[in-house]
Amino acid sequence: MKSIARHTLASCVVAAAAALGAAAPEVRAADAGTPDKAALQKAFPAKPPYSPYADRSYPTQVFFGDTHLHTAFSMDAGAFGARLTPRDAYRFARGEQINSNTGQPVKLSRPLDFLVVADHSDGMGFFPLLMSGDPELLAQPQGRRWYDQIRGGQGAEAALDIIRSFGRGEMPKGFPQPGTPAYRNAWVETIKAAEAYNEPGRFTAFIGYEWTSNTGGNNLHRNIIFRGNGTQAALVEPFTTLPPAGSDNPEQLWSWMAMAQAKTGSELLAIAHNGNLSNGLMFPTVEAFGKKLDGTYARTRAQWERLYEVTQTKGTGETHPLLSPNDEFAAFEIWDKGNLDLTVAKKPEMLPHEYARAALTNGLVLQGQLGTNPYQFGLIGSSDAHTGLAAMGEDNFFGKTVPQEPSPERLTKVFAANMANGLKIMDWETGASGYAAVWAAANTREAIFDAMKRRETYATTGSRMIVRFFGGWDFAPADAAHRLPAQVGYTKGVPMGAELSRAPNGKAPTFLVAALKDPYGANLDRIQVVKGWVDKDGKAQERIYDAAVSGGRTIGADGRARAPVGNTVDLASASWTNTIGAPELIAAWKDPDFDPRRPALYYLRVLEIPTPRWTAYDAARFGNQPLPGTTMTLQERAYTSPIWYSPS
Repeated sequence: MKSIARHTLASCVVAAAAALGAAAPEVRAADAGTPDKAALQKAFPAKPPYSPYADRSYPTQVFFGDTHLHTAFSMDAGAFGARLTPRDAYRFARGEQINSNTGQPVKLSRPLDFLVVADHSDGMGFFPLLMSGDPELLAQPQGRRWYDQIRGGQGAEAALDIIRSFGRGEMPKGFPQPGTPAYRNAWVETIKAAEAYNEPGRFTAFIGYEWTSNTGGNNLHRNIIFRGNGTQAALVEPFTTLPPAGSDNPEQLWSWMAMAQAKTGSELLAIAHNGNLSNGLMFPTVEAFGKKLDGTYARTRAQWERLYEVTQTKGTGETHPLLSPNDEFAAFEIWDKGNLDLTVAKKPEMLPHEYARAALTNGLVLQGQLGTNPYQFGLIGSSDAHTGLAAMGEDNFFGKTVPQEPSPERLTKVFAANMANGLKIMDWETGASGYAAVWAAANTREAIFDAMKRRETYATTGSRMIVRFFGGWDFAPADAAHRLPAQVGYTKGVPMGAELSRAPNGKAPTFLVAALKDPYGANLDRIQVVKGWVDKDGKAQERIYDAAVSGGRTIGADGRARAPVGNTVDLASASWTNTIGAPELIAAWKDPDFDPRRPALYYLRVLEIPTPRWTAYDAARFGNQPLPGTTMTLQERAYTSPIWYSPS
């Protein structure tokens, strides 16, 4: 209950005064019984509440979810073999046991808190229409070939051909577009599913879709999320990429979002897809779609794209060893062979325009040129699974697509290959990743959406560790001993996703960093601060500091731990022990190299101790031998949204 001295209702004041032996007229104003503030404060001086939780207004819960899951309503997922619907996806995410697409019983160790079924914008409803034997589709060679392949057990081949055909703009006549019955029915059912399984306070089912720009096989996808309800979302249909109604240019998507927000009354948010398959197009620094970047581009992108998907099943896109040669943890679960359909091989010059760390630091440079930072985004993870199953635990991984659902063969099978250029990705290279973590006031559409919009989020590669990150000017080592770090953090600074500006004279930014292990998972290795800044020559720079390490290790003068954490993994049994590492880490860290004249950003990377990868679990369960070079262990990790510093 609030302190009596803070009440404003006259009746409460009178009752309190009487109870304490004070005459009521002494705390009344002359006009109509309104409390006199000065007299009230004199009679009842304010005291801090005994309860440290009284009057707490900041987010106290972190919610874990997936903003990027496909079902049979996506044309490629259906061809791959997905038969689960949006309703099945929500049931599974809420914690129910269901049967997978291959008939295997599957259940999460813990329910998720929220989910976005994000089926592809283009061709929504195509797969059900094709497999119903639609005469118009089957009258064309493409449609007949795909239909026969899928019915003949060659769905993966059909799916890859569909992806390549779509990238070339060569889809058959009758391909569902907005306004057609098949398309409308699929969108309406998507909305109904979210409405049926949304339960404020327990589980949030967002309405959304994935805008599927894929010209030339270069992935520029965005996941679109509605803050509002089904009645609002039903007033529009998803924006597509194929002409004449659609466009593959993100600027046209942002224009559609502005229209849709005005028409529906629901706010919208766009989350850029992991950029490692865009072949250098996701984060341009000079021009996009033949047009030079300008202030309008920067402002519009910053308005709509508040978050970036830094990790998912098709790789983790934080950074790359060629971009960060001094980062020993850079080569983590990366896909760097080509674009989405493997028609064009990767070139080193593409990498700075695909990875989050480079984009974040390049954004600081662009801010100086354009007046706005177009890449001031927060970080999340999600699955991009095409199975309807948001099952991203290493010991419970149900694959990227249906052919990668658990089987003895998935350790040695090919996921995708282009025989013409020799590019190939194996099934074992898909990752069991990831989840979005959101600090929100409640488990509702509105609260989680608002938290995503303010970027108070972090990504995990599948773990559910709890991470806090605050920046300010006055955090001190004693703050790391406080058992309510968020209380200190919000009082003395700003949370992840926020900004600092105009450093006080003689001060450098200080940060309160804290992480608590996943209760079902591994101990923690370390908390790292990743800093990006613009130097005096206008060039983007980066550096990594170890802010907190486990196991009694020390941090050297170079800001790095003097020894690795160790490794307890037993591959034969796919197990590990928590005899190394720490269950929690917390520290106050001060930037030792701060220049108040230079814009900068800081984010956390939190690493667990080594644990078995899903490939190790498969080898132990099925008793088969992985291929040479197969990754068998990993260090699960989290990436927070940055805190930015601006000198102006």
